[in-house]
Formats: sequence, structure tokens, C-alpha cells
Amino acid sequence: MTTKASIRGNTKSVGAGLTPLAEESPDRDILETLKSEHEEVKTLLTRLSDAQPAKERRELVQKIKAALIPHTKAEEKVVYDAVIATSEEDAEVDGREGYLEHAWAAKTLQLLEAAEATSAEHKAAAKVLKDLVQHHIEEEEENVWRDVREHFDRADRARMNAEFEAAKKKIKVS
Repeated sequence: MTTKASIRGNTKSVGAGLTPLAEESPDRDILETLKSEHEEVKTLLTRLSDAQPAKERRELVQKIKAALIPHTKAEEKVVYDAVIATSEEDAEVDGREGYLEHAWAAKTLQLLEAAEATSAEHKAAAKVLKDLVQHHIEEEEENVWRDVREHFDRADRARMNAEFEAAKKKIKVS
């Protein structure tokens, strides 16, 4: 059995045990969901860049955290691990790069959360997080998504989406 066939079989068996919520389309492509969530986070980061009152900045940081943490953890588990498992060198590098960029975003988010909301440090951390996330999204949507399209058909990507949604629900954000 080829690596691709093995991954596809594992994806099918895990996906078979998942039942999407009624409002979720059972055949929605993982890339559609990721695109939607990327847009949501970019919007929140732009709003944070423009926000002035401390209360609004703190609220936006919490919204960013609530959106970003489940997304990145579920994406690593479902998408990056599958891409890395293809054993194709370029795909493996893309997946591992994604892990590293997620780690840097999480660290920057921690710095942002710890800083006083109206301080220069907070504004700098917000700018760095926005730049980092935008760079990451651009590369991911080009490289990782190419890997996903290349190695997984539409049915695989729909199962990946169901797994992604289920994985996000298990992630606790504190």
C-alpha cells in the first residue's frame, strides 16, 4: 500500500466516526473552511491595529485568541500532519514550516496578552502578530494548500474538514 493510499484510508476511517453538525455541510472542503477562518482572523487583527481604547483592544485580543488557538491546533493535527505524512520532501517542509510559524504566532499572542493594552509594547506586538499571521496565511494558501490539493481528493478534503471541526471543539482556550 502506498503512503498516499494509507493516509487516505486513515483519513476515511477517522472521518467515518465523525458526524458534522446540522449547520455544517458534510461535503465542505477543508480549504473553504480554512479560507473563511483566515479572513476572520485577518479582520480581527486589522481591527486591533486600528483600535484605541484599552477595553476594545483587550476584547479584540481575546477574540483573536479564541479564533486563532483552536484553528492552529486543529490545523496542525488534521492538515499539517497529513501533509507531512505524505513523505514528499517539499510537502514535509511546508508542514513543518507551518508548525514553526504557529509557534511564533502563539508566543507573540502571549506577549500581546501580557502587555498593557495601551502601551507601545502592546501596539508593537499587535503589529508583529498581524504581519506574522498575514505572511503565514499567504504562504500556507500557496504551498500547503497546493500539497493538500495534490495529495487529497475532494472526498478526502471533506473528511478532513469534519475532523478539523471536531478537533477544534476539543480545544480549550483559557
